[in-house]
Amino acid sequence: MSTSEVTPLVPREGWHVMHLFYHVDHAQWALFSDEEQRQAKTRLTELVQEIRSTPDTHLLIFSIATPKADLGFMLLTPDLQVANAYEKQLSLSLGPEILSPAYSYLSQTEGSEYTTTQEQYSAETLVGEKGLTPGTPEFEAGVKEFDDRMAHYLKHRLYPVLPDWPLICFYPMSKRRNGPDNWYSLDFETRRKLMAGHARVGRTYSGRILQLITGSTGLDEFEWGVTLLAKDSIDIKAIVHEMRFDEVTARYGEFGDFYIGMQLPLDVLFRRICL
Repeated sequence: MSTSEVTPLVPREGWHVMHLFYHVDHAQWALFSDEEQRQAKTRLTELVQEIRSTPDTHLLIFSIATPKADLGFMLLTPDLQVANAYEKQLSLSLGPEILSPAYSYLSQTEGSEYTTTQEQYSAETLVGEKGLTPGTPEFEAGVKEFDDRMAHYLKHRLYPVLPDWPLICFYPMSKRRNGPDNWYSLDFETRRKLMAGHARVGRTYSGRILQLITGSTGLDEFEWGVTLLAKDSIDIKAIVHEMRFDEVTARYGEFGDFYIGMQLPLDVLFRRICL
């Protein structure tokens, strides 16, 4: 694929992310001959290989568990021009009338404005909780451990490499901005403390849930897209349920539809969606 004729649209940091969901028109598919069906599946397979060989580009493919959609893609790549070109090709890959869009979402990977700073960690945790004295070897070791951990965290947020865990859940969300529970009328420190409690709940699912929050303010209907990867559907159900009781969600959260899918090899996926 060539996008050399247009100006790249690469953000200063992070990648563009597209969640794409399609229905399969099986009536149109049945009109294809066996050879035309084979060629169509070969085209999609070759396109997937091309996308996955593109630098800094990742593509997850999954079967949707309900009739909301049949087929889902999650595409991560730096250049919006590249993302747009691949999205058009994916839509037509099986033929012009086979895949019809069911839902889509555009966002970008981003850091969090509520991430604890080194100064906050030093004052609140190393000094306040652990009683360490600034300048001591123990204090400096604590600062270095924090810096290393946060560098890893930020790299994952901005430039993630997502595992092939079998379950994927996607939903969009926003913070309420009207009525008495207007998130944006709160001062920063109040919001930071609320988000710190929210994050503590999420950390209890480490190893069971991999969560990627991508920003979509100004890009799509909601403000964030949430992608959860898991090995057991009960963990997805549990983390969302537990988060509902956290004040950030209970008072300020608004959600779109949830899409649940299963990552599958392409040959298995074709059989699963009856192609």
